[in-house]
Amino acid sequence: MSYLDLPFDTDTMLAGLRPWIECESPTYDAAAVDRMMDLAAYDLAAAGAEIERIPGRMGFGGSVRARLPHKDFGKPGILVSGHLDTVHPIGTLEKNPWRVEDGRCYGPGIQDMKGGNFVTVEVLRQLALAGIETPLPITVLFTPDEEVGTPSTRELIEMEARKNKYVLVPEPAHHDGSAVTGRFAIARFNVKTYGRPSHAGWALKDGRSAIAAMARKILEIEAMTTEDCTFSVGVIHAGQWVNCVSSSCEAQVLSMAKRQHDLDEGVKRMLALNGEENDVVIEVTRGVTRPVWEPDEGTLAVYETARGIAGELGFDLTHCSAGGGSDGNFTGALGIPTLDSIGVRGAGLHTLNEHIEVDSLVERARLIAGLFLKLK
Repeated sequence: MSYLDLPFDTDTMLAGLRPWIECESPTYDAAAVDRMMDLAAYDLAAAGAEIERIPGRMGFGGSVRARLPHKDFGKPGILVSGHLDTVHPIGTLEKNPWRVEDGRCYGPGIQDMKGGNFVTVEVLRQLALAGIETPLPITVLFTPDEEVGTPSTRELIEMEARKNKYVLVPEPAHHDGSAVTGRFAIARFNVKTYGRPSHAGWALKDGRSAIAAMARKILEIEAMTTEDCTFSVGVIHAGQWVNCVSSSCEAQVLSMAKRQHDLDEGVKRMLALNGEENDVVIEVTRGVTRPVWEPDEGTLAVYETARGIAGELGFDLTHCSAGGGSDGNFTGALGIPTLDSIGVRGAGLHTLNEHIEVDSLVERARLIAGLFLKLK
């Protein structure tokens, strides 16, 4: 039996995916992420994998590592790297509930990236049921913190990748359906302003507002955006009493660059903001960074294999370098052949309109199955 004949069924896959989507798992809720890891671990075990639970650290949930039985167990093979955390807080399911409408299936995290992860597990289940052993051993690693830059599991992913010949990342397909063979660099920064408190009613002029200073600094930061390096502020925390001039304010900045040189220059510009203005201290520190991943010969060879499989399935799989960042940044930057964004097609990731195209479930299952069977 070839991957073209595996009996993937859309309704069966939707029924299996639904519990994953209805188990909300925002990154910062470690217990919720661990509940999602439980579901994934069960489904992987039911597919015949040996399960290892890896404890979380730094306040994040744990990880699941699953290895499929294989005659060459322990030798370099294929690593599937995926994350089970989402950007959606608990309660988002009420605003974007599981539903299937007009060929689309909705729900928080369904596109990024529970859909692709579940498809991978279903592929492994169908291969096991068919008694098909892949040419290379397969390891699946699901981690809990990708949406905040993978601060607690980067080393885990990189070490596992070094043990393997290839890395597949079932992140959602690019907006045009293409796979990703390279990614831009991503850097995060923490910005703090320290002002002078005073009573906002009767001693306003004695204070120095950290919030006002931050507001001016945000405009300055976002104005640094160019075609090659972007800056955006996504989080702000400040204030407790409206009748107090704020003494501190915190913000988080995300920068994306197409090339490492552009990122390095962007980092210099951000760190140069450290100092004092109008009796307000500005403090900028660098957070987690994803390195530039540029496609190399090994990655492009994996892509060509995937493109050939897609051709057999009746569609043309294109490829591109993309922004957004993923754990593929790490493995690709290590020089390990990595193919990213081979997961489901959809739109609206990170929004209340997040959904997938239902017909992409079987399509991507066959694509991933083909990769498992053709990569040697």
